[in-house]
Amino acid sequence: MSGAAAPLPAANIDTDVIMPKRYLKGIDHSGLRDGLFHDLRFDAGGEPNPGFILNQPSWADAVFLVVGPNFGCGSSREHAVWGLRQLGIRALIGTSFAGIFFDNCARNGLLALSLDAQQVGRLLTSSADPARNLMTIDLDAQTLFDADGAITFEIDPLLKSMLLEGLDSVGKTLKDRAAISAFESSYLAARPWLLKGARTSTDQA
Repeated sequence: MSGAAAPLPAANIDTDVIMPKRYLKGIDHSGLRDGLFHDLRFDAGGEPNPGFILNQPSWADAVFLVVGPNFGCGSSREHAVWGLRQLGIRALIGTSFAGIFFDNCARNGLLALSLDAQQVGRLLTSSADPARNLMTIDLDAQTLFDADGAITFEIDPLLKSMLLEGLDSVGKTLKDRAAISAFESSYLAARPWLLKGARTSTDQA
């Protein structure tokens, strides 16, 4: 995946900044694009804030955000990740992410990539320059390319597989449906006393 990167260097950007709580009322994902960073993106009159990076022409279509430490801290709200996805953000790059937020990213197909402080500093510098803010992340090769060259990174193999295949944890588990059913059948066959009143997952499907 390739595209522009935008810098958001502030530390401890919490989920209320990413997705204000007034946008959590819906029971679906609609409207979250408008809620994302709302109080930074828009002024009191609802007009776009020209000072916010994502409202500026060179970063308006950014697909990567280079962020400060502890990004996504605060309350657990999956809406923050949904909003990022709706705006077109494909990956976040920083030194550290809040644990629950990181898990929400993993469950919703958003890459949260942790690099060391020197590497993130380099990417913040290049992403702040509209002539140098294009980046490519080759997830399969575990390599990020920017104007200054290549950075290799580590990623959990299971998470990498899920992102490459476009699967969440449920989808990944269901790929092993046949093996799960076979285990269940053999387990119950060896313990017939458990069969009384029991229904297998195959019966329930």
